[in-house]
Amino acid sequence: MTVWDRPEPPTRPVPLDREQIVAAAVALADAGGLEAVSLRKVAARLNAGPMRLYGYISTKEELFDLMVDEVQAEILPDGSGQQPGDWREALRVLAHRTRQTALRHEWLADLLGGRPTLGPNGLAVTEAKLAALDGLADVDTAMRAVETVSAYFTGAIRREIANLRAERATGLSKRDWQRASGPHVTRMLATGRFPALAKAVHDGTDVDAETSFTTGLDWVLDAVAARLALGNGPGARPRSGL
Repeated sequence: MTVWDRPEPPTRPVPLDREQIVAAAVALADAGGLEAVSLRKVAARLNAGPMRLYGYISTKEELFDLMVDEVQAEILPDGSGQQPGDWREALRVLAHRTRQTALRHEWLADLLGGRPTLGPNGLAVTEAKLAALDGLADVDTAMRAVETVSAYFTGAIRREIANLRAERATGLSKRDWQRASGPHVTRMLATGRFPALAKAVHDGTDVDAETSFTTGLDWVLDAVAARLALGNGPGARPRSGL
């Protein structure tokens, strides 16, 4: 029985429920990362005995599942829940909202990917992704398209969060790190062993994280659009509007 199916225990004299437990765990993770989260620390934050929490949550992994589902509510579009009419815009919105949520809750980057989350918000996010392509391709093509877009933004988000953590750990901003590393990079490029890298360093344009994310996402969506235009098999006619 999953944590989603297991009923909560009866209310005790001091009220406690999964919602309070998850809110406390998210607050701890927001302040100190996943390493700051344990059932003991959550119980202390709630002024409850650690053993009480085991009536609601069996393992720390279940707690992480509940935490992920809690913040995934922030990924879903606001208001009526209606998706934008254009499939590209629908997936673009979900990708950007995932990034924004991860920037608010950096620990989410450590738990993105892997097995699908089965909570109500996680299932709603997956439903929104698949619904964006409903009727535009067969189900297998739609699933591969969603997987491809998700793989891109998961990797991009993890890279961005890793860079933010490196800045805090070293005390060096990106530009400070580049200046500190400059002499070494200059010596290595001067060997002539890395001509393509030298060209990128000297002639390439440095962009911020949001621009990089948006550009890469648009390229991935272009590739999905090209694949959808091929139809479902050899000789299939292109789909209009894609």
